[in-house]
Amino acid sequence: MAWQDLFPGVAEAEWRDWRWQHRNALRTAGDLARLVRLTDAERRGLELAEDRFRVAVTPYYMSLVDPTHPFCPVRMQAIPVAAEGDLAPGDLRDPIGEEPHRPARVIVHKYGDRALFLAVDRCSVYCRHCTRRRITFEEGEGFDRAAVDEGLAYVRAHPEVRDVIVSGGDPLVLSDARLGAILSGLRAIPHVQILRVATRVPVTCPMRVTPEVAALLRSFAPLFVVTHFNHPKELTADAREACERLVDAGVPVENQSVLLRRVNSSARALVALNEGLLTARVRPYYLHQGDLAEGTAHLRTPVEAGLAILEAMRGRTSGLAIPHLAVDLPGGGGKVTLQPSWHEGRVEGGHRFRNWRGESFVYPDPPESDVSCPYDEVWFGSPQA
Repeated sequence: MAWQDLFPGVAEAEWRDWRWQHRNALRTAGDLARLVRLTDAERRGLELAEDRFRVAVTPYYMSLVDPTHPFCPVRMQAIPVAAEGDLAPGDLRDPIGEEPHRPARVIVHKYGDRALFLAVDRCSVYCRHCTRRRITFEEGEGFDRAAVDEGLAYVRAHPEVRDVIVSGGDPLVLSDARLGAILSGLRAIPHVQILRVATRVPVTCPMRVTPEVAALLRSFAPLFVVTHFNHPKELTADAREACERLVDAGVPVENQSVLLRRVNSSARALVALNEGLLTARVRPYYLHQGDLAEGTAHLRTPVEAGLAILEAMRGRTSGLAIPHLAVDLPGGGGKVTLQPSWHEGRVEGGHRFRNWRGESFVYPDPPESDVSCPYDEVWFGSPQA
């Protein structure tokens, strides 16, 4: 259904205004019931949400929801269900162990050369699979200017940090001026080589990607935008335009999906999504196994399912459309990547592999096995420790 039918009386200029989208986000059962035939599970989920997690859906993202089908992939990501109130074995408030590596309010520093900068605790849409719901539901002072200054001071004091991921929440809910101030502060630090901005607004509020914000992001190059499409239903004309506006401005865009049970847990869905992303010049990067966030077990898939999906994608689509399957280990163990094993073992004089058709091939050993690089000491200096 067209948005004009769902939101009568709203002018085109209002609909295209990202601030209007945020101000008019749907947050309650009453708001949502005007547009969707809520199930009993959804009504119970919305009751639970009042005390446990935020709910907000932009009118734009809501216009993508199938109002009658409870397994609509957009609907399942936007509207809570009763299962969010259940705790499964292994569920954690801090599922990827960020808090022990949080030396400042806005900083997570788990990896030596990379740091996460939490710019804000708000989002356009609160995803039902959110890893940081403990942060987006926090009350109190949040991430104010003093916290931002503290974070900038931390990065300045740690010269090993060469790559900063600006995330949250969603940093693009901030004004251009506020976002620009954070990025400017980071870009002024000499040892920060790469900036990344993690945002879902191309998916949930694409009108936020204005020509002005695209130019702003380009001015801090090298800067990458990392976005979060999960299903081809989200890849609308508006979403494509937002991504292409960034790319046309000189801002590379990568996508990280989360593998969600009964949302995108099929090779057919992920092939369609990633092929569509490539046509919009967005590079599929990661496919994340669901993190162990409290209340998200109903959306998680077995690890075997992700491996089977990757294997089914191989040979069905190009390698460009096949992301890395990643598991962010609980307790702060960091990301590891998985892939189907095509290696069947060593044989006399080589190794045996199977291809995506199940056919077997032997790759022979080379005649020489010395893989040292004599020029390394010239180029890099002293031998590697």
